[in-house]
Amino acid sequence: MTSNPAGNDVDPQFRSDVIAGLSQRQKAVPARWLYDLAGSELFDEITRLPEYYPTRTETALLKAVVPQVAEIVGEGRALVEFGAGSVTKIPLLLNAILPSAFVPIDISGDFLRSSAGALQKDFPDLPIHPVEADFMKPIRLATGVADGQRLGFFPGSTIGNMVPHSAVNLLRSMRDTLDEGAMLLIGFDRVKPRDILIPAYDDAQGVTASFNLNLLERINRELGADIDIGKFHHKAIWNDAESRIEMHLVAGSDVRFAIAGEEFSMQAGESIHTENSHKYDLRSAHTLLLAGAWTPIMDWSDEKDWFSLVLAEAQPLRMAP
Repeated sequence: MTSNPAGNDVDPQFRSDVIAGLSQRQKAVPARWLYDLAGSELFDEITRLPEYYPTRTETALLKAVVPQVAEIVGEGRALVEFGAGSVTKIPLLLNAILPSAFVPIDISGDFLRSSAGALQKDFPDLPIHPVEADFMKPIRLATGVADGQRLGFFPGSTIGNMVPHSAVNLLRSMRDTLDEGAMLLIGFDRVKPRDILIPAYDDAQGVTASFNLNLLERINRELGADIDIGKFHHKAIWNDAESRIEMHLVAGSDVRFAIAGEEFSMQAGESIHTENSHKYDLRSAHTLLLAGAWTPIMDWSDEKDWFSLVLAEAQPLRMAP
């Protein structure tokens, strides 16, 4: 870690990603940097908004199918949640599969530890091992957790935040973390009408806008930048060709700013691409899992086909015929 002019620790990867991303023709910053403590808290607020259907739809679906999941998975596996955040859905699984341990993994350490501490009060006898890490890379699990069978949990259609090749790399990384014989329960948001999708990412209260703009506040604070945040606004668009919602920070007028000694300029209407949310049909979701070395063994969808949960297994790798 290095320090910014204010004396705060700065992740060198954050600086590198911001400088590289804003140097591109289409400026972009990887979505994982949206989730500092403030960003994580804002996203937790987003999940409770009336327009934001994914959380309540997935939670209702999980409640309905968790007995079937438990029957297939069995008791006693270590449960590993990738991108755990507020760990709001995990009690449903904890109560059903009676895991040997719970390992929540998230890049926002302060928020993760706070959430894990609150969860520990509800499950005092459960070993909980929070891990602050970038789950895009293989993670060495603690002794004991690594010795038995494991179940990965990746809810919220977070897989949709990644372009397909990155999603495949992540799935392969998860397999490396969990090992052969593990299972993975993963959420996929389904393709649906634009008039449902856009409000979910551009709510009337402006919470999603605050979440997106918080990235600029973080860049200013941690990297000593001088971005005039008032000159930017949040925009969500549906990219049908890529089957995804895109979030952008759009400059409302010409703007110049400096970050870590680097000078940048943007013209009015130019944007910083901050996040994707890809939407899948069930066949494309299965194809993605297979490309990531996971074999789908069961799937469930809600009545409207708005959301799907897929249970997959890390089966022995086989040579193609």
